[in-house]
Amino acid sequence: MTTRSLKVVEVATRRRVAISMGAVTLVLFGLIALQDLKVNLLPDLSYPTLTVRTEYRGAAPEEIETLLTRPVEEAVGVVKNVRVVKSVSRAGQSDVILEFAWGVDMDFAGLEVREKLEVLQLPLESSRPLLLRFNPATDPIMRFGLIHGEPGSAADEISLKVLRRYADEEIRKKLEPVEGVAAVKISGGLEDEVQIEIDQRKMAQLNITLENLTARLAAENVNVSAGRLEEGTQRYLVRTINQFGSVEEFGSLIVYPGEGRPVYLRDIANVRSGYSEREAIIRMNGLEAVEVAVYKEGDANTVAVARAVEARLREHHFAVFAGKGRARENQHRHAERDCDKTDSR
Repeated sequence: MTTRSLKVVEVATRRRVAISMGAVTLVLFGLIALQDLKVNLLPDLSYPTLTVRTEYRGAAPEEIETLLTRPVEEAVGVVKNVRVVKSVSRAGQSDVILEFAWGVDMDFAGLEVREKLEVLQLPLESSRPLLLRFNPATDPIMRFGLIHGEPGSAADEISLKVLRRYADEEIRKKLEPVEGVAAVKISGGLEDEVQIEIDQRKMAQLNITLENLTARLAAENVNVSAGRLEEGTQRYLVRTINQFGSVEEFGSLIVYPGEGRPVYLRDIANVRSGYSEREAIIRMNGLEAVEVAVYKEGDANTVAVARAVEARLREHHFAVFAGKGRARENQHRHAERDCDKTDSR
């Protein structure tokens, strides 16, 4: 042992109380800091990948590969520090994925890719290439599904409508006010839509064009600002509200004054309550489900937000099971009771 080490040992043995108090102080401050230390799911990472997305509606995958994918690959493949170039050509869309080496300044790499895309000649019918950057922080921190029925039973149209409506009108409103939640997105199920099926023969007899009917619907279904009204020290905001509230109100729209009797929309079209075109089908445990995805704010802690969301769900008699994300069946029966009034309209 050196002379300096011997002096340290000598001081520690002579001032045992001071050394003990210093050690206890360090342990105490460490415990206090541990309580305030936030636990996050993932570290802040910037993945060195860029995606160039170009859309060309109506084009087949082979045309997409020839007209969009290959020119984009040749243009951006020469960018510095690009390690791998991959592409996916599907109907109406081209994705070219660029993988860079770790440690590359992605802001500068994005500028280089944009410079290459600016001078690229693509078909006039295609959209401008979009540069997308993968960021794990933009992915939902929680996903759970709402299902109806037992495994092996098929979900009918009414139950899928009820679940989607309940998720939009109830669950979203309960989760969005939670601290740290940025957005709640609903997907799957059947989304309500008022469908108007035109009878072209009747419209031709009355000399009503589709453009006139579209303009009439847009003019009668409005909710716009009408300015403000000042009275003394008071200021009132004025809005023009004239929105359809039910399918019957749509059918009662006067399309054409007519001679003696007005022509209503129900006279030239079949107005009914349906559902919008489905872009995705969500399944959980073999059953069709409605997915609820929770997104956090940029600076929010993932673990804290997830615990707060789960606590809010439990407050409203939901149970989120690990790995399943299935809500209780009695809650869905409650949802059906809540939506019976709407279905009966």
